[in-house]
Amino acid sequence: MARLRLAMPRFSRLEYTLAVIAGVMVHAGTAAIANAQNYPARPIRFIAPYVPGGGVDFVARVVAVKLSETIGQQVIVENRPGGGTNIGSELVARAAPDGYTLLVGGVPNTVNAVFFKKLPYDVVKDFAPISQMTTAPNILALHPSLPVRSVKDLIALAKSRRGELTFASAGIGSSNHLSGELFRVMAGIDIVHVPYKGGGAAVTDLLAGQVSMYFGTMPSTVPHVRAGRLRALAVTSLQRSRATPDIPTMAEAALPGFENSAWHGLLAPAGTPSVVIEKLHTEVVRVLRMPETIERMAAQGVDVIGGSPAELAAFIKRDLVKYDKLVKSAGLRIE
Repeated sequence: MARLRLAMPRFSRLEYTLAVIAGVMVHAGTAAIANAQNYPARPIRFIAPYVPGGGVDFVARVVAVKLSETIGQQVIVENRPGGGTNIGSELVARAAPDGYTLLVGGVPNTVNAVFFKKLPYDVVKDFAPISQMTTAPNILALHPSLPVRSVKDLIALAKSRRGELTFASAGIGSSNHLSGELFRVMAGIDIVHVPYKGGGAAVTDLLAGQVSMYFGTMPSTVPHVRAGRLRALAVTSLQRSRATPDIPTMAEAALPGFENSAWHGLLAPAGTPSVVIEKLHTEVVRVLRMPETIERMAAQGVDVIGGSPAELAAFIKRDLVKYDKLVKSAGLRIE
């Protein structure tokens, strides 16, 4: 009896290899989707690229505590200062795009793109925006030993002591650095920038009288103003802050048109699954809209935003244009 033989297709080594790779990719893709849908399955890290005690650190910790409760996993704030926030930012840009390592970013991430010719990350291409969480003005604070009571007095003193007065910042490219530079340019004065690795360190030296002034974040500075340890002259927003309604704006005090505020946004590494981004956005906005969160932020002069990923992406692009103009007009460079 004749045997029936079935002709089996023959595969080349290349075809076989490609078939195996395709199978592995399908499996990996299926696993990634399953992992994303089960997100979060372990603790999440918020990378704050400053030392503890500043505005970014304050916002990160307020959101992290509440998010831990709503998302069902612990959210840990990890301070990674240095390099004008570039160390912490690069850490997140290079992290696995799985939603477990996130950046609490802000003004330096857009300013650094202008300051540095080569950055180890691209603020537009290497991050997936989640939400602009908050915004806050800076507040011009002095050590009480400085013999001035108004912004006009300070300008007059700076002109009489050219190059002698100093202003602290949370680091090169921070919102308080840019506020100080804007003040220098608009007032036509010569004051010296002293960068630190975060707002907490800057306030510490201001309290000790090691620097003359600081355009501090509201959370790191206002408590010392209220306690009488620092003297506040003005805020950098166009409107007065609800937290300090008796303190004028820089525009009111001496320099019409002066405005420069900090912002705090949450970003993930580029390539993070959309289902994870959507989950994070939903939960973060839920936390930000809680009455207790709004109240705690407002007490420190911080305004809640809670924008969408698309809104944060558009905001970052506008910020890049804004600071490109400021850096060029002020003739700023890396020190």
